[in-house]
Amino acid sequence: MEINLYFNKYKNARYNFFKWRYELEFVYKILLALSFACLTGLLAQVRLYLPGTPVPITGQVFGVLFAGVILGKYWGGISQCLYVGIGIIGIPWFAGLNSGIAYLGGPTGGYIVGFILAAFFIGHIVDRYKKSRNFVGMLMLMFFTTFVLIYIPGLIQLYLWFGGTISMIEIISMAFIPFIGADIIKSVIAASIANSIMPKREFGGEAKKFI
Repeated sequence: MEINLYFNKYKNARYNFFKWRYELEFVYKILLALSFACLTGLLAQVRLYLPGTPVPITGQVFGVLFAGVILGKYWGGISQCLYVGIGIIGIPWFAGLNSGIAYLGGPTGGYIVGFILAAFFIGHIVDRYKKSRNFVGMLMLMFFTTFVLIYIPGLIQLYLWFGGTISMIEIISMAFIPFIGADIIKSVIAASIANSIMPKREFGGEAKKFI
């Protein structure tokens, strides 16, 4: 009985938070977006390089995914636009404490562009479709955003960075295949957390079907 009471309080708390977030005034939404830009910059410093690839495993993907989940439509993506824009003008919060527009022309610049696409997409889906908020729906979102919206621009940019001196098959072998296991684990973790924090009832006129 007591467990049910605490669980109901938790369900009400997460609903109240997301409804509050949905109804926030513009200035406060900007501040929330900026806070997630800072979180992404902090997690970008958590990185691990694998042999034979200039692309590291980083923690910033979690910042990107949760920006979309928690900030929702538009604002998750705006948080990543802030992350990129502020990094370009000189704040050293790209991976390895880097900054500047030249960084986007480097081997990992395409992934950063993908972060913006991923956060916009996740935010739109979770705010629009209530049925997307269960574990399976969240896992589908995490897989799609990670392996399509982030990897495709990332691999294209890496290919261009090499100047066409190696084939796209080699690019995939270098910068995709070695990361599949880690990204599946990250996607499962992110989906599990997202499923636990997202309210299952409407807070902003959502559609019921997930299509």
